Amino acid sequence: MRAVQVATAGGDFELVEREVPQPGHWQVLVRVAACGVCHSDAMAKGGLADAYPRVPGHEVAGTVEAVGDGVPQWTVGQRVGIGWFGGACFVCTPCREGDFISCVQRWITGLTRDGGYADYVLAPADALAAVPDELSDVEAAPLMCAGVTCFHGLRGSGARPGDMVGIVGLGGLGHLGVQFAAKMGFEVVAIARGAEKGDFARQLGAHHYIDSTREDVAAGLNRLGGAKAVLSTVTDAAATTAVVGGLRTRGQLVVVGVPVAPMEVSAPDLILSSRTVGGHASGTAKDSEDTLRFAVLTGVRPIVETTSLDQAGPAYDRMMAGQARFRIVLTT
Repeated sequence: MRAVQVATAGGDFELVEREVPQPGHWQVLVRVAACGVCHSDAMAKGGLADAYPRVPGHEVAGTVEAVGDGVPQWTVGQRVGIGWFGGACFVCTPCREGDFISCVQRWITGLTRDGGYADYVLAPADALAAVPDELSDVEAAPLMCAGVTCFHGLRGSGARPGDMVGIVGLGGLGHLGVQFAAKMGFEVVAIARGAEKGDFARQLGAHHYIDSTREDVAAGLNRLGGAKAVLSTVTDAAATTAVVGGLRTRGQLVVVGVPVAPMEVSAPDLILSSRTVGGHASGTAKDSEDTLRFAVLTGVRPIVETTSLDQAGPAYDRMMAGQARFRIVLTT
C-alpha cells in the first residue's frame, strides 16, 4: 500500500510503500477513501508523535476491509469513519469512569498510531463511526474532526435553542461552526475580520455579523444582547479573548482553535459575571456518529477541495498558510 509518512520529527512528508497491516484482536482494517488535512496534523509533523516514522491523518472515511477476532459490530464493506479519538483501553482509571478522551493509553489516530494519509489504516473497533449513506466519503471525512469538534463543543456549551451564540472565525472550523449553530436553533453571531465576509456568514446561516476590524467585539455582542456561549475556532489569542466581555452572565467561551501565544483574560471579567473559559477536544466515536447523523438531518456540509494522496505535502502547506477554502481532503 501507499502511505505518506513523516520519517523524523520535523521532517518532510514522503510517499512510501508499506505492507498492508493485518488486524489483530479488537482491531479493524479500513480501506481509506478520503482523509482530511487538519491543522492538528502539525503535531505529528512537528515532533509530538510518540515514535517515527509516523503517518498523519485523523479525518478518515472509508470501508471495512477486514476485521480481527473479537469484533462483532463491524462487517467487511461497511462504511466507517475514524477521527482523532482512536480507541480506549478500558483498563485505566479514566476509561473505567467513562472518560475515554482522557484515557492515558488511548490510540490517537495519526499521533500515537499511524493515520489516514494512506491506502489503509488500522484502528481499534471502538474508534470507528458508522457513516450514513447520505454522506459521501469526501463530505464525511472533515466531519470526523472539524465537524465533531464544533458540534460537540456547541452542544456541551450550556446554550439552548433560542440563545445567542457567537462563532469566532469563518475558516475550516468556523464555517462548520456557524452551520451547526444555526441548525441547532441558536441565534448566531459570526465574528471575523473584514466586512466582505458578512454575506458569506449569512449564507452559512448566521443571523448577525461582527467585523472585528471595525467594531469592538465584546461591545458588538452586548449591543445584540450578549452571548450565552462563544465558540472560538481561530489561532489568534487576542481575537479569542476579545469576546469574553460580550458573554452574558454565566456565559461560556469554548476554545477549539489553538493559539500559539498564551491567552490573557481579566479576572474581573470572569468573576463579576460568573463567566467561564474552557477548552474542548473533539469527541468519541459515538460523538462522531451523532455529528454525522445531525449533518444528514439538517444539511450541514463542509466546503472542501480535493487532491490526491501523493499531493499531501503541498496540501498541508496550503492549509498551514491559510489558503485552503475551507477543508482539503486527500482522496485515494
